Amino acid sequence: MGITSINGLLLKKMIIAGANKLNSEKQLVDSLNVFPVPDGDTGTNMSLTVIAAAREIEKNNSLNIGEIAKAAANGALRGARGNSGVITSQLFRGFYKGLEGKEEANTKDIALAIAKGVKTAYKAVMKPKEGTILTVARACAESAEKYADEITDIEKFIEQILEDGNAMLLQTTDMLPALKQANVVDAGGKGLLFILQGAYENIHTEGEITVDEPLKTQVPDFSAITSVDNDSITFGYCTEFFINVNNADNKIVTNLKAYLGTIGDSIVCVADDDIIKIHVHTDHPGLALEKALTIGSLSGLKIENMREQHTNIIDFGGNKKSEAPAPVEKKDEPPKEIGFISVSVGSGLSEIFKNLGVDEIIEGGQTMNPSTEDILNAVENINAKNIIVLPNNKNIILAAEQAAKLSKDKKVFVVPSKTIPEGITAMINFNPAESVDSNVSDMTESLSTVKTAMVTYAVRETSIDDKQIEEGDILGMLGGNIAVVSKDLIEGTKELIDKAVDDDSEMISVYYGSDVKEDEANEIAAYIEEKYPDCEVEVQLGNQPLYYYIISVE
Repeated sequence: MGITSINGLLLKKMIIAGANKLNSEKQLVDSLNVFPVPDGDTGTNMSLTVIAAAREIEKNNSLNIGEIAKAAANGALRGARGNSGVITSQLFRGFYKGLEGKEEANTKDIALAIAKGVKTAYKAVMKPKEGTILTVARACAESAEKYADEITDIEKFIEQILEDGNAMLLQTTDMLPALKQANVVDAGGKGLLFILQGAYENIHTEGEITVDEPLKTQVPDFSAITSVDNDSITFGYCTEFFINVNNADNKIVTNLKAYLGTIGDSIVCVADDDIIKIHVHTDHPGLALEKALTIGSLSGLKIENMREQHTNIIDFGGNKKSEAPAPVEKKDEPPKEIGFISVSVGSGLSEIFKNLGVDEIIEGGQTMNPSTEDILNAVENINAKNIIVLPNNKNIILAAEQAAKLSKDKKVFVVPSKTIPEGITAMINFNPAESVDSNVSDMTESLSTVKTAMVTYAVRETSIDDKQIEEGDILGMLGGNIAVVSKDLIEGTKELIDKAVDDDSEMISVYYGSDVKEDEANEIAAYIEEKYPDCEVEVQLGNQPLYYYIISVE
């Protein structure tokens, strides 16, 4: 006789197994990126999101399926990265709502929960497109509802959902022109089915399943932290944990933050429903825990000796991708009216944003999308009443908007910049004499005044828009499309500039990447000055990876 119901323990095992399956296959999902550029990250974003959910439930031994589903939803919500990750987190969120209050679930219960998850995910996207992860998720929900009465065996039930989901996945190639041209299925849909497949394959696995470490997709860079002296680390222990409460109201959160401010710094206190996430740097972790225990029960405890970690990093001689420790709020100063967060990648671009008045830089963008919690942490680091976030990447906008909804004591606004040049233009258009609402409106409107051109390389052979692309070819991107395919970097860049510049263009800014020499960038600038004498030209070191040039035309 097969399994006819799932309890919390089995759901926990299935979610962890699904996370591990996607982790092992994420590079395949990344490779399904429509454009053959080196920053395909759908698989990576989804994998890190589901791993966050899996880690949240790993030490939770509840037999109650509703409690496990809720913990997974909370983990996914905070760990969500990129559009695909945010949508995945909303699938988890709705799935939990469908199982809320249940001890166990049969096929009918699961079908209702899956349908609730899909409905929640569709609501999270302003303009849902068919041929995406949403389409595959909806097909799975429709399959579940169709067979819920007919099939009571959980394993056979999921097998049927997988079959119908994969059939829909194959159809996505013909649903979106971009997928058809690249001859690939939707990456997000493929990732979702890997999660389901991992769960299906491990229904009968004996014993516990642990969360696998995320497979490395790039070498971390430790260079910035090695310049920090141990003596500059004010508080020695990075302390993180969750407080489980009946109602995480604003008064509890405010009082707790005030107390933590007396024993440490770098405080993050994020509340959602009946869970509070705490992060604090302190010399007395025990005091933080004792205070938290007066509020509720604890879980997810992690205490790390930062001075010891820092010494080990320097001794190792590695290079860590990080900024210096986040600035500490000056508790004795009143908060300013408006603060800024910008997502950036490359030391040169980050410095430009800082010079324009950005308070917090989140490393990420094309190579690694920050999570919702990364953005919330940055929000908490700024001593301001209102925070404006510049995602500077279309794949980060949803995570930023999700962070804005979760922020409790600061108003967070998202100016939906899709590129670095758009973010820079938005900051230039900030007017400190205006209100935050007026600035958000004006900064958002300014995004339409700039065109972004980017030069990178092809990671695989393909054909798009009648352009035959070979691996290693130079690709010129304009307005999110491949405008130029070339064998030569200089000539390809010049051709792309010619396509981007028109009679209304007045200003051209060239940000050159880590793989470009200054004299090569100056050669591009000389070309622009000679061919477009009426345009002002600027050349700046962006030091960004993967993209040889990021070009702004205004």
